[in-house]
Amino acid sequence: MLMSICALTLSSFTPKDNSSKDKKNSELFLLIGTYTSGTSKGIYVYRFNTETGDASYVNEIDGLSNPSYLNLSKDEKFVYSVGENENEGGVAYALSFDKKNGKLTRLNSQKTFGGSPCYINIDPKGKYVITANYTGGNVSVFKIKKDGTLFPSNQIISFDKKDATEPQPKSHLHCVAFTPEGKYLLADDLGKDKVHKFNLNYTEAEDNSVQFLQPGKPEAFDVEKGSGPRHITFHPNGKYAYLINELSGKVTVFSYNNGILKDIQYIASDTTPGTDKKGSADIHLTPDGKFLYASNRLKADGIAIFKVNQKTGKLTKIGYQYTGIHPRNFIITPNGKLLLVACKNSNVIQVFKINSKTGLLEDTGKKIELDKPVCLKFASLHNK
Repeated sequence: MLMSICALTLSSFTPKDNSSKDKKNSELFLLIGTYTSGTSKGIYVYRFNTETGDASYVNEIDGLSNPSYLNLSKDEKFVYSVGENENEGGVAYALSFDKKNGKLTRLNSQKTFGGSPCYINIDPKGKYVITANYTGGNVSVFKIKKDGTLFPSNQIISFDKKDATEPQPKSHLHCVAFTPEGKYLLADDLGKDKVHKFNLNYTEAEDNSVQFLQPGKPEAFDVEKGSGPRHITFHPNGKYAYLINELSGKVTVFSYNNGILKDIQYIASDTTPGTDKKGSADIHLTPDGKFLYASNRLKADGIAIFKVNQKTGKLTKIGYQYTGIHPRNFIITPNGKLLLVACKNSNVIQVFKINSKTGLLEDTGKKIELDKPVCLKFASLHNK
């Protein structure tokens, strides 16, 4: 009798279906910056499943000129984007982000006073926005108002010597990144083969008169001549930094400690034979810091794959994944399972699966078709 009662109890139990909950937990917003010289209108918002690689269109905002690179505030309520236009057309856009419907709303814009702003970042405390201006050869700093809008820039830092008696290489700023402990800003100068360093000054002033960036000690770090520093990223442990160099096609590995970068390795990312013109672009690590990826353009469009020595930070090249044409920016999902590549000239975002054991990539065949995609950022579906 007891056995029959137990059998009845077990057979009557129906497991709860958690599939919809699991799907929701694995989904994120994907924000896509584009060049608007073709059919793209501005910044696009999709929902993206970080387990399956499936994507669905949510929204878009038009009326922005070449919002090629963007970033989100820490609470993800605001989005800041460059307007990568030449000369006086260079701007920084401020937008609000409503996660209920995925809608972006333009708040205001300010001139960068430097042509072709191609990178934008927000300081760790969420008080300032900084742009790297490529053809302007300078960096622009904007204080953020309480409503998320931007004050006019009160600090423009140029790296070209105006009084030089001999011709000097022209600065081309391509990235502004904060160090892991949040004390310093690094600015990659592709034109002068330097990584400039700044201390952060958080002194408050309601009239926007305080200059946020102060010269660091040292003021800059040199890399190999002809490297063309582009983007820099840090290992999750904060002890190592990795710089992709556009012109040499190499990755520079640095040890990092208390504001000091020391180069410990140069290793080729782009090894395309028959040309001296490289086109390396972006660089990222898996969340666990075991593998590093770097994108290359112009000839062998694809992603170089490296294994990271966890004791020394040095790299070993282990593979290469070909992609669509001109893979500019790419991003790795927070769970470390997928890598998305924005292929500007193929007008597509490709989705690759990351092998957690080998680091190699496998094309899932899933993609998002969009004209001239150049920047990818994730955001959670719910307010932080």
